Order: sequence, then structure tokens, then C-alpha cells
Amino acid sequence: MTTLTKRSQKPKAWTDGIPVEPVCRITVEQYHEMIQAGILGPDDPIELLEGWLVRKIAKDPPHVTANELLRDELSQMLPRGWSVRMQNPVTLPDSEPEPDLAVVRGTHRDYLGSHPMPDDIALVVEVAESSLQRDKGLKKTIYARAGAEQYWVFNLPDSTIEVFSVPTGSTKHPDYRKHQVFTAKQKVPVVLKGKKVESLLVADVLP
Repeated sequence: MTTLTKRSQKPKAWTDGIPVEPVCRITVEQYHEMIQAGILGPDDPIELLEGWLVRKIAKDPPHVTANELLRDELSQMLPRGWSVRMQNPVTLPDSEPEPDLAVVRGTHRDYLGSHPMPDDIALVVEVAESSLQRDKGLKKTIYARAGAEQYWVFNLPDSTIEVFSVPTGSTKHPDYRKHQVFTAKQKVPVVLKGKKVESLLVADVLP
């Protein structure tokens, strides 16, 4: 005798309307094709994370202020041949996140034809408030897998900058081997491709 599932019951593969099993992941190339075709536009709050189209978290005034302060400070510290990109895409093997800040090799005009790739990137920064769980979870995994040498999480709730370095690369469980937390009275070393160029006082960039 066959037992029928009641109509009110949800299939086991779904929880609160969200699929537990993978639905459809896309490649970075397919993501670019969607943008070129106009399916996704510049005002769509979407970024590609591990093949998923993920909605970006809205930014409140303290988040924006911290981002602007950090950009101003870093821009003054960088030697010739490096530039700061703000909330713009970086192209990684399976993702195209839009970090709050990225320090990349070259000038803005060097990226007219493509976004920065892992070898171009010295530092990525996510300013974290409501996005703290994502930034210290999924995004940390993505940046570690891509080999981003320095990843900062600007932790606004705790008024700290967390520095992740020495990425494992594309391992089974990508992560950073080194994690340091810098408080308001401490200085964070600004390191570009293994070379320290300056130090940043955390208090100078707190909103």
C-alpha cells in the first residue's frame, strides 16, 4: 500500500522555501554573459559567490563612512604602481565578489578590459556590520581559495580590524592560516605582496 504525502507537507529537499539541494550554479563566464546581455545591470545588488547569485547586503551610514575613511587613508599610503578600488568586482575562479575595498596592481585604466584577477590583488577588505557572518564565512573561504594574500574584515560592532593572511589556496577546506585582531589603539601593517609599506591606526578609520 502506497502512503500519499499530505499536500500541506513540504518536500524534504526544501526548508522554508529554500532548496537544500543545489539548484543551478553558473560560471564566471556565464555571469559575464548575463551582464553583457543586460539580464543583470549595474544597479542590481547582486554578486557571484561560488557560482550563486547572491544579494548584497544594504549599507548604512556608519558602514559607508568607515569605507570612505579607509579608502582615504590607504590611498595616501600606497606606493606608485598600486591603486584602490572601491566596491568594484574582482574576478576569481568561481566567484566575482565586489569587496568594499581592494588594493590592486596598476592604475584604474589598466582594468578597462577586465576586472582584477588574483595575481593583481594585494589586499581585499570587507567592512562588516550586518554582513559579519558572511564576511567571516563564505567570503573568507572564497578569498582564501583564490589565494588573496591579505584579507581584512573591518569589524564595526567590535571596532576592530581582523587581518587574515597566509591563504591555503584551493584545498578541501580553504582558509587562512594566520588571524590577527587589531583594536582602536593599534596599528595594522599594510602589506603589499609580502612587503610592508606602511601602518594604519585603526582609530583613524573608525566611524
